[in-house]
Amino acid sequence: MLGKAKIIQIGNSVGVVLPKEALAVLNAGKGDTLTLSRTADGLKLSALDDEKSHELELVRTIMRKRRHALRELAK
Repeated sequence: MLGKAKIIQIGNSVGVVLPKEALAVLNAGKGDTLTLSRTADGLKLSALDDEKSHELELVRTIMRKRRHALRELAK
């Protein structure tokens, strides 16, 4: 366990304060974008670097353009 994360009020929103040990494992810091994914055990938190972000956007664009072909292939 890397510590506990506290949920705090930030204006009209809420935020999660991560301990520095967790940030070190994620290799993330202030201003970075993190992604949350649902897993069988709960949630997975991971850092999203610029390269991965760009690749994901490319994949989403291709999937939008080729959605009909992808549906046919999925049958």
